[in-house]
Amino acid sequence: MSRDADGADPQDTLRIGPFTLRNRMIFPAHLTNFAVDGMITDQHIAYYEARARGGAAMIITEEHTVHPSDRPYEKLIRGWDPAVLPGYRRLAAAVHRHGTRILAQLNHNGAQGSSMYTGRPLWSPGTDPDPLFREVPMAIGEPEIGELVDGYSDVARRCIDGGFDGVEIQCSQASILRAFLASGANPRTDRYGGDLSGRARLLLEVVARVRAEIGPDHVVGVRLSGYDGTGGGIDVDDAVQVARMLETTGHVDYLNTSVGVATETLHLIEAPMATPHGYSLFVPSAIRAAVSLPVVGVGRFTRPDQVRAALSGGVCDLVGAVRAQIADPDFAGKTLSGRDDEVRPCIGCNQECIGRVGLGRWIGCTVNPRAGRESVPLPEPRVPGRRVLVVGGGPAGLQAAATAARRGHIVTLCEREARVGGQICDAATAPHRGELLSMVTSLEAECLRAGVEIRTDVDVDVDVVSELRPDAVIVATGARPLRPAWAAAIQQVIDVRDVLEGRATPSGRILVVDDLGFHEATSVAELLADRGCDVTVCTPGMIVGQDLGLTLDMDGWLRRAHEKCIDRITDVTVTGVAARDEGLDVSLAHHPTGRTRVLTVDGVVVATHQEPVDELWTALSESGIRVSRVGDAVTPRRAHAAILEGDRAALEVGV
Repeated sequence: MSRDADGADPQDTLRIGPFTLRNRMIFPAHLTNFAVDGMITDQHIAYYEARARGGAAMIITEEHTVHPSDRPYEKLIRGWDPAVLPGYRRLAAAVHRHGTRILAQLNHNGAQGSSMYTGRPLWSPGTDPDPLFREVPMAIGEPEIGELVDGYSDVARRCIDGGFDGVEIQCSQASILRAFLASGANPRTDRYGGDLSGRARLLLEVVARVRAEIGPDHVVGVRLSGYDGTGGGIDVDDAVQVARMLETTGHVDYLNTSVGVATETLHLIEAPMATPHGYSLFVPSAIRAAVSLPVVGVGRFTRPDQVRAALSGGVCDLVGAVRAQIADPDFAGKTLSGRDDEVRPCIGCNQECIGRVGLGRWIGCTVNPRAGRESVPLPEPRVPGRRVLVVGGGPAGLQAAATAARRGHIVTLCEREARVGGQICDAATAPHRGELLSMVTSLEAECLRAGVEIRTDVDVDVDVVSELRPDAVIVATGARPLRPAWAAAIQQVIDVRDVLEGRATPSGRILVVDDLGFHEATSVAELLADRGCDVTVCTPGMIVGQDLGLTLDMDGWLRRAHEKCIDRITDVTVTGVAARDEGLDVSLAHHPTGRTRVLTVDGVVVATHQEPVDELWTALSESGIRVSRVGDAVTPRRAHAAILEGDRAALEVGV
């Protein structure tokens, strides 16, 4: 390779082994949960083809397991099964149609898995159970190591026969090869253990066999862990040494990078919104300084300027952006053509990508209603040019307006407030939640580009609708706080929205009541602590902000709560509140035992359920006007439901 002396531009080509990539942006491997019975599906093909069409120079598919002993989750691609070959061919052909190269990632998860699906013991360099899966593995011997090497070779050949341009060997995140590399996971005293050269032996043997199997006309890459963030894990010095070993073999065409382990430090792999952009770039920077192979940098690339900065700064040779291209399949093409303001950015919420996949569902996206649904054709409007009135400018209304306008309808959006965005604008003012705002600002920009007329400070009623005479009305009027019965009329009990929207500025000792188990309570608790309040959060759940675990926000929240001295009380329900001269006495019932305690505070902030603002929908329904409602106006939920319903309602107009 000819290394760029002063960095590169996203539009620059790059030689990777026998191929020249058309630009410097790739779509790295990540779990989709699209597989059915271990096979490639139409959902896979449409999903990856959309990112190829969108401009990615190279796509690396999710992992293909190389041995029947490995099945950590239900929807894993069985690379060892010859029946996958027809699906490989269809997938490769779909991606190649757009001039994009496609590789298959090869992996065995080792002890980071479960025997539930296979009925076989987990394989590992030693017998220590993984901290998350907690299943005692079998320390494999030379016969199993031979099977493993044969498996990588066999699946690599099958991928090439299926039309792939090469393979990437996973040695990061969740991988038996990474476990062999890590001193804390590899207690062996044979030739596959000991010092780093011994621990790297299996990886080097796999690389050599794969290269021998697929020859020089195809790509071999390695995704290398650069920082596990665990005791006894791989650190950047280890990664640099292994990178040098891999380069010396002459068998590897590029090195991909990673931080974190897919169990203990998963929050480092798919970092949530609170994690700074560029947090992981120290890894590709260190490896690139040590080798001449092309190096891929990953980690929270959500905007085109971040891609350009990493490349021009010489941090990496290629940028791998996963969530950015889930949120906007055309992210690469827009970056390459300078259409930065047209990008619908990933907001790092992790709700429908990581959180959804973690529940065994196929991957989606909060801000992109089509993510994961690319294989489902959209209905064509039989009657284009319909006059559509959207009432409400939150995420649901903005998405409905944007979709309807893109489909050729004449759209007017009316918002009663002075700005669009709804509750999202206020939620974005909380600590570490600022990127939420781009959800609505990008939708607003999309509406304007599509020709939507946006009217603010307009309070719509039946008479206004009758005057406008639309062919269809979509009501997206949102929700209002629902005051809990125990709060009675005590003024010091307020809603989180009162704090975020500036109607109240509580001080002193504050109790935040977490009835929702998500960011509403935890982010406002941080906001109040930052303002100098003495904050306690209580919840009926077993842990405050219990759903933060799904989105990988829990680690950061717990760390910050400790730093800010935010107390937490779990397993309690508020049963009453009484005003005293010295403050409020809040009665908390510990529901596992029935015992009650009283907490004296200066104010209570409640994060609880809301109720739909549905009066306009009810009135229009009774008037006979064609109307649908979406988002919180149906029933209060999270932002993804609002965007999905707004899109769906717009698709039904004129059909």
